[in-house]
Amino acid sequence: MQRRHFLAATAAASLATPALAQANSDTLKAVAIGHTGRGDFGHGLDSIWQRLPETQLVAIADANPDGLKKAQKRLNVERGFADYREMLDEIRPDIVAVCPRHADQHHDMALAAIQSGARGVYLEKPFVPTPAEADSLIAACQQHNAKIAIAHRNRYHPTLPIVRELIEAGEIGRLLEIRGRGKSDHRGGVEDLWVLGTHVLNLTHFLAGDPVSCSASLMQDGRLVEPSDVREGREGLGLMAGNAVHARYQMNNGIVATFDSIASDGTENAGFGLRLIGSKGTIAIHIDKSPLAYLLPGNPFRTPTEPGAWIPITAAGIGQPEPREDLRQMVEHHGFPARDLVAAIREDREPLCNASQGRTTVEMVCAALESHRQNGAVVQLPLKHRDNPLSRF
Repeated sequence: MQRRHFLAATAAASLATPALAQANSDTLKAVAIGHTGRGDFGHGLDSIWQRLPETQLVAIADANPDGLKKAQKRLNVERGFADYREMLDEIRPDIVAVCPRHADQHHDMALAAIQSGARGVYLEKPFVPTPAEADSLIAACQQHNAKIAIAHRNRYHPTLPIVRELIEAGEIGRLLEIRGRGKSDHRGGVEDLWVLGTHVLNLTHFLAGDPVSCSASLMQDGRLVEPSDVREGREGLGLMAGNAVHARYQMNNGIVATFDSIASDGTENAGFGLRLIGSKGTIAIHIDKSPLAYLLPGNPFRTPTEPGAWIPITAAGIGQPEPREDLRQMVEHHGFPARDLVAAIREDREPLCNASQGRTTVEMVCAALESHRQNGAVVQLPLKHRDNPLSRF
């Protein structure tokens, strides 16, 4: 078992920090697009390119004049543009960081970057507000041979391949179900599903394969959401409704995955992540925490006769010390995904969290909205309609 864990950890580390010694040594020009007051510069998607030896941040864009000046000073970047399209036309960068958290800007910024000749785009989550916009960007990538990487930073965590290997090896017996939860803070419900639940759905997709159907209900203060509850969401997320959401996904491997979020449910964000329930044990994944995962051995449905302990899972395996001293920094500050995008460009492959996977995550969100629109009916994925379902509610 320990040898298998070691081999899996070695493979995970090679993916997370790819060897570039034989790659083209030319520095890749990077630029960052932000929008102060409309999502700003995201969670550090701008500064990572200054910390990689393979990239150089040469310019930034921000339509807010004061925000642009502050960003230039903060990043010590001389070139600043009010119009990101002008920047793209003049600089012709290799990598574009689309940083604003407001998702309604992502499509146009990413498309302009791809059309300008950018080889890679690193894009803040959530990806885009509709499957149609995801379709458009995937088509553009195929036409221009560009790569999109999405900032679901936990997807690049080197412990994740270990978790999947443990499941496949039967460490928790037969995988019975996956339970996901959002932060369930004041944003609980559909806003939580979009802003934070997409992290959970993205990892569910990685661990259980493609979703094939969804049934869901949206609730507002304990009652089913009605058309009059629909409103324009914050952060450019489009139409939304409900301060609670309960969704059930059938995955193509037969596993059922659920996602739940209830506004201010009293859990103090402790449920943010996934529980992988098996016949012989449970694995908990805590989003943005370190360690990322824990194992609780034993039948989860049997009343315990003695206390059990959660055992940390690291990139080296169950109960092993974390081998990477820089792990937290590489996850929190986008080191793993940035390095992976550079490698994907040079190796002409897809990033670990690419546009197609981002589209699946967006469809999983929209499928919950579509199911509620159809009174909780089971809806098939991929979705037939590519818009926000609440626009037809």
